[in-house]
Amino acid sequence: MSSFSATEMMTIAAARALKNDDVVFVGIGAPSAACNLARLTHAPDITLIYESGTIGTKPDVLPLSIGDGELCETAVTTVSVPEMFRYWLQGGRISVGFLGGAQIDRFGNINTTVIGDYHTPKIRLPGGGGAPEIASSCQKVFITMKQSLRGFVDKIDFYTSFGHGEGGDHRKRLGITTQGPMLLVTDLAVWEPDPIRKEFTVTSLHPGVTRDAVQATVGWTVAFADSVTETPPPTTEELDVLRALHARTDAAHGKKEKAA
Repeated sequence: MSSFSATEMMTIAAARALKNDDVVFVGIGAPSAACNLARLTHAPDITLIYESGTIGTKPDVLPLSIGDGELCETAVTTVSVPEMFRYWLQGGRISVGFLGGAQIDRFGNINTTVIGDYHTPKIRLPGGGGAPEIASSCQKVFITMKQSLRGFVDKIDFYTSFGHGEGGDHRKRLGITTQGPMLLVTDLAVWEPDPIRKEFTVTSLHPGVTRDAVQATVGWTVAFADSVTETPPPTTEELDVLRALHARTDAAHGKKEKAA
Protein backbone atom coordinates (compact mmCIF):
# COMPACT_ATOMS: atom_id res chain seq x y z
CA MET A 1 0.00 0.00 0.00
CA SER A 2 1.34 3.42 -0.98
CA SER A 3 1.12 6.55 1.17
CA PHE A 4 -2.12 8.50 1.12
CA SER A 5 -3.33 12.00 1.83
CA ALA A 6 -5.81 13.07 4.48
CA THR A 7 -8.30 13.95 1.74
CA GLU A 8 -7.99 10.49 0.22
CA MET A 9 -8.53 8.90 3.63
CA MET A 10 -11.63 11.04 4.13
CA THR A 11 -13.11 10.14 0.74
CA ILE A 12 -12.40 6.44 1.15
CA ALA A 13 -13.79 6.27 4.69
CA ALA A 14 -16.94 8.04 3.52
CA ALA A 15 -17.33 5.70 0.55
CA ARG A 16 -17.11 2.64 2.79
CA ALA A 17 -20.24 3.73 4.66
CA LEU A 18 -22.40 3.21 1.58
CA LYS A 19 -24.08 -0.10 0.73
CA ASN A 20 -24.79 -1.74 -2.60
CA ASP A 21 -28.56 -1.35 -2.23
CA ASP A 22 -28.52 2.30 -1.14
CA VAL A 23 -30.38 4.99 -3.06
CA VAL A 24 -28.29 8.13 -2.52
CA PHE A 25 -29.05 11.80 -3.13
CA VAL A 26 -25.57 13.09 -3.93
CA GLY A 27 -24.10 16.51 -3.23
CA ILE A 28 -21.43 18.00 -5.50
CA GLY A 29 -17.79 17.96 -4.38
CA ALA A 30 -16.52 15.64 -1.66
CA PRO A 31 -19.85 13.73 -1.37
CA SER A 32 -19.82 13.05 -5.12
CA ALA A 33 -16.26 11.69 -4.97
CA ALA A 34 -17.16 9.36 -2.10
CA CYS A 35 -20.36 8.10 -3.73
CA ASN A 36 -18.74 7.39 -7.08
CA LEU A 37 -15.80 5.67 -5.41
CA ALA A 38 -18.28 3.37 -3.66
CA ARG A 39 -19.94 2.65 -7.01
CA LEU A 40 -16.60 1.83 -8.63
CA THR A 41 -15.50 -0.49 -5.81
CA HIS A 42 -17.70 -2.37 -3.35
CA ALA A 43 -21.16 -1.03 -4.33
CA PRO A 44 -21.58 -1.40 -8.12
CA ASP A 45 -25.38 -1.49 -7.92
CA ILE A 46 -25.79 1.64 -5.80
CA THR A 47 -28.31 4.14 -7.20
CA LEU A 48 -26.93 7.66 -7.39
CA ILE A 49 -29.35 10.56 -7.80
CA TYR A 50 -28.42 14.19 -8.37
CA GLU A 51 -30.61 17.23 -7.82
CA SER A 52 -31.03 17.93 -11.54
CA GLY A 53 -33.19 14.80 -11.85
CA THR A 54 -30.67 12.21 -13.01
CA ILE A 55 -31.42 8.76 -11.58
CA GLY A 56 -29.00 5.84 -11.57
CA THR A 57 -26.22 7.91 -13.10
CA LYS A 58 -22.76 6.37 -13.58
CA PRO A 59 -20.42 9.22 -14.52
CA ASP A 60 -16.96 8.37 -15.79
CA VAL A 61 -15.66 11.64 -14.32
CA LEU A 62 -16.80 13.74 -11.39
CA PRO A 63 -19.39 16.35 -12.39
CA LEU A 64 -18.64 20.05 -12.15
CA SER A 65 -22.21 20.75 -11.07
CA ILE A 66 -25.64 19.12 -10.93
CA GLY A 67 -26.16 20.37 -14.50
CA ASP A 68 -23.09 18.59 -15.90
CA GLY A 69 -24.01 16.68 -19.07
CA GLU A 70 -22.01 13.69 -17.84
CA LEU A 71 -24.77 12.96 -15.33
CA CYS A 72 -27.64 12.93 -17.82
CA GLU A 73 -25.69 11.00 -20.46
CA THR A 74 -24.92 8.14 -18.08
CA ALA A 75 -28.22 8.05 -16.15
CA VAL A 76 -30.87 5.35 -16.36
CA THR A 77 -33.40 8.14 -16.70
CA THR A 78 -33.76 11.87 -16.09
CA VAL A 79 -36.90 13.32 -14.55
CA SER A 80 -38.03 16.87 -13.94
CA VAL A 81 -36.83 18.66 -10.82
CA PRO A 82 -40.39 18.92 -9.39
CA GLU A 83 -40.81 15.16 -9.81
CA MET A 84 -37.41 14.53 -8.26
CA PHE A 85 -38.30 16.46 -5.13
CA ARG A 86 -42.01 15.69 -4.76
CA TYR A 87 -42.08 12.01 -5.75
CA TRP A 88 -38.59 10.70 -5.06
CA LEU A 89 -37.27 12.82 -2.19
CA GLN A 90 -40.38 13.87 -0.28
CA GLY A 91 -41.93 10.50 -1.08
CA GLY A 92 -39.34 8.81 1.16
CA ARG A 93 -37.71 6.81 -1.63
CA ILE A 94 -34.12 7.86 -0.90
CA SER A 95 -32.16 6.06 1.80
CA VAL A 96 -29.13 8.36 2.15
CA GLY A 97 -28.58 12.05 1.55
CA PHE A 98 -24.85 12.79 1.23
CA LEU A 99 -23.96 16.42 1.98
CA GLY A 100 -21.05 18.77 2.58
CA GLY A 101 -21.03 22.25 4.07
CA ALA A 102 -19.17 25.43 4.90
CA GLN A 103 -20.06 25.36 8.61
CA ILE A 104 -21.29 22.58 10.87
CA ASP A 105 -22.05 22.41 14.59
CA ARG A 106 -21.94 19.55 17.09
CA PHE A 107 -25.50 18.49 16.23
CA GLY A 108 -24.97 18.23 12.48
CA ASN A 109 -26.71 21.47 11.52
CA ILE A 110 -25.17 22.79 8.30
CA ASN A 111 -24.65 26.30 6.93
CA THR A 112 -24.06 26.89 3.23
CA THR A 113 -25.75 30.31 3.02
CA VAL A 114 -23.72 33.11 4.67
CA ILE A 115 -20.79 33.71 6.98
CA GLY A 116 -21.66 36.49 9.38
CA ASP A 117 -24.95 38.38 9.62
CA TYR A 118 -27.45 37.41 6.93
CA HIS A 119 -28.15 41.00 5.86
CA THR A 120 -24.51 42.16 5.97
CA PRO A 121 -22.51 38.94 5.55
CA LYS A 122 -18.75 38.63 5.50
CA ILE A 123 -19.12 35.95 2.83
CA ARG A 124 -22.13 35.08 0.69
CA LEU A 125 -22.06 31.31 0.10
CA PRO A 126 -23.70 29.37 -2.79
CA GLY A 127 -26.84 28.66 -0.75
CA GLY A 128 -28.79 25.56 0.11
CA GLY A 129 -30.11 24.39 -3.24
CA GLY A 130 -31.90 21.16 -2.42
CA ALA A 131 -29.90 20.49 0.74
CA PRO A 132 -32.60 21.64 3.21
CA GLU A 133 -35.07 19.16 1.70
CA ILE A 134 -32.42 16.42 1.56
CA ALA A 135 -31.65 16.92 5.25
CA SER A 136 -35.29 16.51 6.25
CA SER A 137 -36.63 13.97 3.73
CA CYS A 138 -33.88 11.37 3.19
CA GLN A 139 -34.08 8.44 5.59
CA LYS A 140 -30.66 9.40 6.96
CA VAL A 141 -27.91 11.88 6.16
CA PHE A 142 -24.16 11.40 5.80
CA ILE A 143 -21.84 14.42 5.86
CA THR A 144 -18.25 14.74 4.71
CA MET A 145 -16.07 17.84 5.08
CA LYS A 146 -12.59 18.86 6.20
CA GLN A 147 -12.10 19.99 9.79
CA SER A 148 -11.13 23.57 10.61
CA LEU A 149 -11.94 26.14 13.26
CA ARG A 150 -13.73 28.17 10.58
CA GLY A 151 -15.92 25.25 9.58
CA PHE A 152 -16.52 23.35 12.83
CA VAL A 153 -18.13 26.04 14.94
CA ASP A 154 -19.97 26.17 18.25
CA LYS A 155 -22.85 28.04 16.60
CA ILE A 156 -23.45 28.22 12.87
CA ASP A 157 -24.24 31.63 11.37
CA PHE A 158 -27.27 30.37 9.44
CA TYR A 159 -29.38 27.19 9.50
CA THR A 160 -29.39 26.00 5.89
CA SER A 161 -29.83 22.27 6.49
CA PHE A 162 -31.40 21.18 9.76
CA GLY A 163 -29.56 18.38 11.52
CA HIS A 164 -30.47 17.50 15.10
CA GLY A 165 -31.23 21.12 15.98
CA GLU A 166 -30.50 21.66 19.65
CA GLY A 167 -29.99 17.94 20.17
CA GLY A 168 -32.06 15.24 21.82
CA ASP A 169 -35.51 14.83 20.29
CA HIS A 170 -35.57 18.23 18.58
CA ARG A 171 -36.29 16.72 15.14
CA LYS A 172 -39.17 14.68 16.52
CA ARG A 173 -40.65 17.69 18.30
CA LEU A 174 -40.71 19.52 14.97
CA GLY A 175 -42.50 16.64 13.29
CA ILE A 176 -39.50 15.46 11.24
CA THR A 177 -39.71 11.69 11.10
CA THR A 178 -36.43 10.86 9.33
CA GLN A 179 -33.22 9.97 11.23
CA GLY A 180 -31.17 13.02 10.30
CA PRO A 181 -27.34 13.12 10.30
CA MET A 182 -26.03 9.67 11.24
CA LEU A 183 -22.42 9.92 10.07
CA LEU A 184 -19.78 12.63 9.74
CA VAL A 185 -16.53 11.75 7.98
CA THR A 186 -13.69 14.28 8.03
CA ASP A 187 -10.04 14.33 7.05
CA LEU A 188 -9.17 13.41 10.65
CA ALA A 189 -11.89 11.17 12.04
CA VAL A 190 -15.22 9.41 11.79
CA TRP A 191 -18.03 10.84 13.95
CA GLU A 192 -21.43 9.41 14.89
CA PRO A 193 -24.24 11.02 16.91
CA ASP A 194 -24.74 10.02 20.52
CA PRO A 195 -27.96 7.95 20.65
CA ILE A 196 -29.57 10.23 23.27
CA ARG A 197 -27.95 13.67 23.05
CA LYS A 198 -27.48 13.47 19.25
CA GLU A 199 -24.17 15.30 19.62
CA PHE A 200 -21.57 14.11 17.13
CA THR A 201 -18.98 11.94 18.88
CA VAL A 202 -15.64 10.72 17.52
CA THR A 203 -15.74 6.94 17.10
CA SER A 204 -12.67 6.44 14.93
CA LEU A 205 -9.42 8.32 14.35
CA HIS A 206 -7.68 8.09 11.00
CA PRO A 207 -4.15 6.59 11.02
CA GLY A 208 -1.65 8.88 12.73
CA VAL A 209 -4.28 11.34 14.00
CA THR A 210 -4.38 12.23 17.71
CA ARG A 211 -7.25 13.44 19.87
CA ASP A 212 -5.43 16.73 20.33
CA ALA A 213 -5.27 17.22 16.55
CA VAL A 214 -9.02 16.72 16.31
CA GLN A 215 -9.75 19.13 19.15
CA ALA A 216 -7.45 21.79 17.67
CA THR A 217 -9.67 22.05 14.58
CA VAL A 218 -13.06 22.15 16.32
CA GLY A 219 -14.78 25.12 17.99
CA TRP A 220 -16.42 23.12 20.78
CA THR A 221 -15.25 20.56 23.34
CA VAL A 222 -15.11 17.32 21.37
CA ALA A 223 -16.84 14.23 22.72
CA PHE A 224 -14.99 10.94 22.19
CA ALA A 225 -16.61 7.52 22.34
CA ASP A 226 -15.74 5.20 25.22
CA SER A 227 -13.86 3.03 22.74
CA VAL A 228 -12.25 4.94 19.87
CA THR A 229 -10.90 2.75 17.09
CA GLU A 230 -8.45 3.47 14.27
CA THR A 231 -9.90 3.85 10.79
CA PRO A 232 -8.55 1.07 8.54
CA PRO A 233 -6.11 2.64 6.08
CA PRO A 234 -6.94 2.71 2.37
CA THR A 235 -6.36 -0.45 0.38
CA THR A 236 -4.32 -0.42 -2.81
CA GLU A 237 -7.51 -0.95 -4.83
CA GLU A 238 -9.32 1.95 -3.17
CA LEU A 239 -6.41 4.32 -3.79
CA ASP A 240 -5.91 3.19 -7.38
CA VAL A 241 -9.59 3.61 -8.25
CA LEU A 242 -9.89 7.00 -6.53
CA ARG A 243 -6.73 8.38 -8.14
CA ALA A 244 -7.79 7.14 -11.56
CA LEU A 245 -11.18 8.83 -11.10
CA HIS A 246 -9.53 12.15 -10.24
CA ALA A 247 -7.07 11.80 -13.13
CA ARG A 248 -9.91 11.27 -15.62
CA THR A 249 -11.77 14.20 -14.11
CA ASP A 250 -8.78 16.53 -14.37
CA ALA A 251 -8.16 15.47 -17.97
CA ALA A 252 -11.81 15.98 -18.89
CA HIS A 253 -11.91 19.43 -17.32
CA GLY A 254 -8.61 20.55 -18.81
CA LYS A 255 -6.66 20.53 -15.55
CA LYS A 256 -3.08 19.45 -15.13
CA GLU A 257 -2.69 16.12 -13.40
CA LYS A 258 -2.18 16.62 -9.66
CA ALA A 259 0.22 14.74 -7.45
CA ALA A 260 -1.44 12.42 -4.94
